[in-house]
Amino acid sequence: MTSTATEAKSEPTSGGRMPRQIPYIIANEGCERFSFYGMRNILTPFLISTLLVFVAQDQRASEAKHVFHAFMMGVYFFPLLGGWLADRYFGKYNTIFWFSLIYCAGHACLAIFEHSVQGFYFGLFLIAFGSGGIKPLVASFVGDQFDKTNKSKAKVVFDAFYWIINFGSFFASVSMPILLRDYGPSVAFGVPGILMFIATIILWSGKKKYVHVPPAPADPHSFLRVVRTALFAKQPGAGRPGLFVAAAGVLGVLASVVKAAEWGYLIAICTGLVLLLACVGIGASMQLERARGVHPDVAVDGVRSVLRLLIVFGLVTPFWSLFDQKASTWIVQANTMSTEVDLFGWTFEVLPAQMQALNPLLVMLLIPFNNLVLFPLLNKIGLVPTALRRMTAGIAFSALAWIVVGHLQVQLDGGDAVSIAWQILPYALLTLGEVLVSATGLEFAYSQAPSSMKGVIMALWYLAVTVGNLWVLIVNQGVKNEAVIARIENSGVGVIAFQMYFFAGFAMLAALAFGLYARRYKMVDHYRA
Repeated sequence: MTSTATEAKSEPTSGGRMPRQIPYIIANEGCERFSFYGMRNILTPFLISTLLVFVAQDQRASEAKHVFHAFMMGVYFFPLLGGWLADRYFGKYNTIFWFSLIYCAGHACLAIFEHSVQGFYFGLFLIAFGSGGIKPLVASFVGDQFDKTNKSKAKVVFDAFYWIINFGSFFASVSMPILLRDYGPSVAFGVPGILMFIATIILWSGKKKYVHVPPAPADPHSFLRVVRTALFAKQPGAGRPGLFVAAAGVLGVLASVVKAAEWGYLIAICTGLVLLLACVGIGASMQLERARGVHPDVAVDGVRSVLRLLIVFGLVTPFWSLFDQKASTWIVQANTMSTEVDLFGWTFEVLPAQMQALNPLLVMLLIPFNNLVLFPLLNKIGLVPTALRRMTAGIAFSALAWIVVGHLQVQLDGGDAVSIAWQILPYALLTLGEVLVSATGLEFAYSQAPSSMKGVIMALWYLAVTVGNLWVLIVNQGVKNEAVIARIENSGVGVIAFQMYFFAGFAMLAALAFGLYARRYKMVDHYRA
């Protein structure tokens, strides 16, 4: 075993060759994503039609959205745990394998407890726990298979990685709504469970071929130790303003706990966590130079690079608040549309949940189009599509998608009959935004993360999705206030359309802020030597 990695019967990665173990990871991801999206894409329709029938009809869609986004928050919160366990104790492969078994158990609960609220919610918890635990690790596990000699192949593999995610998602989006309609929830939720079991077997089959980067040993100069030193270090003739900012985060946690009954416990917990992370990060950056001397320069510079990354991740959160609502808000809208589509004289009916198949289908088309046509063309005219430029444009495109979907909602509220086919345009805009933000962000987060923090940094990248879903819950909770509803009604548009335009404006401001920050960000290279 070397200090960086062990390769048990693995193919050499020198000479710029593509690692031969990559297909195992890609196939595992394709099956796992089929299982996840197959379950996720029928979750809102199932909740509205079956599990939440005890809720009043006019409140059922809102309650289903709340459950959906609470589940998604869990999916993207638990990567913090999985990343920490992998980096500190078990390594990426072992953590992925054992969390995958929990994931399988969660799918089994959904299939068994289709009429039990408590049993079904427990299954959702297990899936959030298992899926979240492995989520930050598979992408970084892909990155571990490369070194500086063949890192140019990494972008191709990250794109293929994202392509196979959408390959699985496409077939799940098309087939699962039909299984739910024709065979019931136990079959519709059982099939994704079988695919997750197959994914686990594929992962295990390649065990002896992978590059295994061992967990980092206890480090006296770790990220948290450097942050603690920076916050508590005294400097002659100077106060500790950073410590007071960090303390404000603790007060924010306490305030969130006090408001838990009013806001809801999940909103309160996540809000408190976000406030704590933000205040501690800001406070540490204010006093970070005080850690020099106590810790080596490389450790202090590593912390500074992580804190800069957190700003990037924070500015991406509005994108995720828009993106994940395609499986909740957009389905609710599709339920009120005409589902009969006439295409070149061929008339057929589309189930509202099947519209989500457009997203992975367009991703599979856009990734090769961008790489083979769009990006070379931009390079040729001198407009280099750097990672941060692509992400800025992606956030802006997501805002445009929500302007369109908001306009469709205004027509529906006005009593017009609107075909579900009109949702194709916002799906296309949102998917273009996704390719530019999410596929780019995976490779960006890995390349910018110090070697000892790959798993944790990827977890923080996914935590941005949790925060994005938190924005959705906060806005949905806000529009339940009578005073807020009265103001919205005076604006001349309905509550749902107003929310759509609000999210569009939110994302457009985020794109502007992201673009301004990106101009000052200095890229680094943290691939293995």
